[in-house]
Amino acid sequence: MGGNYLEFQFKIEPVQPASEILIAELGYLGFESFVENDDGITAYIPVEEYEDDLLAGVHILQSEEFEISYTMNEIERFNWNEEWEKNFTPILVDEHCSVRAPFHPKTEAEFDIVIEPKMSFGTGHHATTHMMIQHILKNEWEDKTVLDMGCGTGVLAILTAMKGASKIDAIDIDNWCYLNTLENIARNDCEHINVEEGGAELLEDRSYDMILANINRNILLRDLPVYEKSLNPNGSLFLSGFYSGDLPVIEKACKELGLYFVENLERNDWIAAKFSR
Repeated sequence: MGGNYLEFQFKIEPVQPASEILIAELGYLGFESFVENDDGITAYIPVEEYEDDLLAGVHILQSEEFEISYTMNEIERFNWNEEWEKNFTPILVDEHCSVRAPFHPKTEAEFDIVIEPKMSFGTGHHATTHMMIQHILKNEWEDKTVLDMGCGTGVLAILTAMKGASKIDAIDIDNWCYLNTLENIARNDCEHINVEEGGAELLEDRSYDMILANINRNILLRDLPVYEKSLNPNGSLFLSGFYSGDLPVIEKACKELGLYFVENLERNDWIAAKFSR
């Protein structure tokens, strides 16, 4: 991918949780990299991907709870890894799982995951990924077959491998995420994870004990029947990428498919819910 980028500098007051929500919404629209700073975020999108009305669909920009302004300018493509090295900080989830970049020192955490994020979404910093890591830590994965749908950096698939999952498919529709996941599974010695580029159409005639889908509300609702069909008896489905106000809609759709609500985690108004047969 060559060509120039548009750089958007967003000033946000107050910064949290608005910056996390804005990153998630922009990520769904094709923005490829984000740098968080003290007064907001900087976001990047290829010039050819941007349309004049693209930001009209970003809900948080219309919110009265936050003051958000931005400036935009065109820049030449630059070294993304260098930017990540300056801005990517390690995280520790529930004292058991660390997610860090290769240039950070090794931790003593039980699960030490090394991620080179590049432009992919899913480092553990965002609330949805953080909560999905928490769900994985709380549940049993030994000898389970697993699907990580919308895998981003592959961090969730990697953690299930570290927890003993036997067969793991990691799928993302985005080429950057596909390539990044391949790199990250090699970096964490999890070569038995199968990585594919595509969507729910790849799931025909497949079945799993555990399905993780951290995407967004509309795609989850659209693809839920496919996930249900792919879920083994007594299997569990973990869903995230939607707000707390969307949980009743998600829960109703799951119930109609014979999946019952078990529990949910909530962080900064985001939800990660577990459903079972």
